[in-house]
Amino acid sequence: MQFNTMQQNVFYGNWQRIAFAVSVIVLGSCGGAMDNHDALSVLRYNEDQNITSLDPAFARNQANIWAVSQLYNSLVQLDEKLDIRPALAKSWVISDDGLTYTFYLRNDVYFHDNICFPDGKGRRAVAADMVYSLSRLLDPGLNAPGAWVLNQVARQPDGSLDATAPNDTTFVVNLQQAFPPFLGLLSMQYCAMIPYEAVEKYGRDFRRNPVGTGPFRFAYWKEGVKMVYRKNEHYFEFEDGNRLPYLDAVSISFIIDRQTAFLEFVKGNLDLLTRVDASYQDELLTPAGELQEHYKDRLEMITMPFLNSEYLGMLVSDQNLPNDWPLLDRKVRQAINYGFDREKMIAFMRNNIGTPAHAGFVPVGMPGFYENSGGYSYNPEKASQLLEEAGYPRGGGLPVITLRTNQAYQDIAQYIQFELARIGIRIDIDVMPPATLREMMANAEATLFRGSWIADYPDAENYLALFYSENKAPAGPNYTHFKNNEFDRLYENALTETDGSKRHAMYLAMDSIIIAEAPKVFLYYDQSMRFVHRYVENMGNNPLNHLVLKNVRIRQEKTDT
Repeated sequence: MQFNTMQQNVFYGNWQRIAFAVSVIVLGSCGGAMDNHDALSVLRYNEDQNITSLDPAFARNQANIWAVSQLYNSLVQLDEKLDIRPALAKSWVISDDGLTYTFYLRNDVYFHDNICFPDGKGRRAVAADMVYSLSRLLDPGLNAPGAWVLNQVARQPDGSLDATAPNDTTFVVNLQQAFPPFLGLLSMQYCAMIPYEAVEKYGRDFRRNPVGTGPFRFAYWKEGVKMVYRKNEHYFEFEDGNRLPYLDAVSISFIIDRQTAFLEFVKGNLDLLTRVDASYQDELLTPAGELQEHYKDRLEMITMPFLNSEYLGMLVSDQNLPNDWPLLDRKVRQAINYGFDREKMIAFMRNNIGTPAHAGFVPVGMPGFYENSGGYSYNPEKASQLLEEAGYPRGGGLPVITLRTNQAYQDIAQYIQFELARIGIRIDIDVMPPATLREMMANAEATLFRGSWIADYPDAENYLALFYSENKAPAGPNYTHFKNNEFDRLYENALTETDGSKRHAMYLAMDSIIIAEAPKVFLYYDQSMRFVHRYVENMGNNPLNHLVLKNVRIRQEKTDT
């Protein structure tokens, strides 16, 4: 493992001390003295991706989602098993036809204290705030990336959402047609409750002046340097008779260099490490994916399946492709899926982080999808047979196929290139910036490309939507331009099927079609990795890789690091 230069370490060490001193001043000025890190219970983590907004309407990436989720609440929330639990709503009723959702809200929820309110004190949150919060997503002037979550909601004659608040604790929303995943979709941060007073006061600057109902309230943000939250003393949730959260504050730093952030974590200047990077992977983990022996007495590793499918996508229908383009042939696509060893790839390229994808596109860990079977395993003989049946014996006559990827996945691309060459499939690798790759995928300019899909909500429909023909890119996420009439029929029927067992059977049938037609090369199902010092307690996780800090405790009797 090669570390940064001494000068860089000194610079970042000074930077951390200066930034922490600033946060101490801020914490003290926001109520309560703070003599040092041990005086208050502060959880410190680093975010190497820039947080662009604390407005939940723009919680579109992990950095923003994690930051926003500490400040706001939605009607419902997900637990560690992805079961839907009450949040702002204490209960709800869904009509028999699946069209009307009635939520009964708590009456003890208050917005954070803020000068946007007449007396500076947070007012009680009511059902009308939910109508406002969801309706705001449709404001064309906002251009919110989360507006799509309301696609299934019916509209009133004036074009507004068919959502009402009959009284302060009742919220009713009507759908255009039954959509069983809707309840889980409402757990997303896009659907968080906000007060209209804050938006009216701050306007566009609401992004850095957030006001919510969550377990923490905003205190300080110097963009690219430090962000600090303070405990919400009036938060409504309790655990074992104790008001949450347990932490007094959360401090987020923005060290871009992941290796440097790892060093700060090892030295005890950060309490939580949220990812594994190639720059320190072998220092932290054994080849088997376990914590290195010299860290076991100080660190705890928290890992579970992460609903993220990594894949290679293949353009399987497009008017600009020649009729003899080999990837239009299902047998060639199947041969590629059989032509490389996923176990070896995970072992040598990722220290066994992740699960080799031997099932379909819906990842292991999604409710109802727990068996990693029924798809493709390494079978070079079968791959060669399929190539011969397709008219390319030992790869003869196959043109060179260009695989487009970004730098982060270049090593995996090279591994697949080497493996497929052994059965006669020649791959050329084109490495490009992620934004360029996304643009080529959207515009059908990449015939073979590396991609990933992280679940937005805990329902298999979120993955299967990538193959519905009406979702063809660039308007939708069907980047392969896959079209199958039976798949489309099942997908449309599943959207309105309210019987869970019947809908699940349709999901399995759709996933089987994807396996058979092979518009994608299934690589692996991801795995979330978190590391904490052993004085950090109750750091949980779930398959959506949510960061929930309201239950976290920090023991004051810390061991030396």
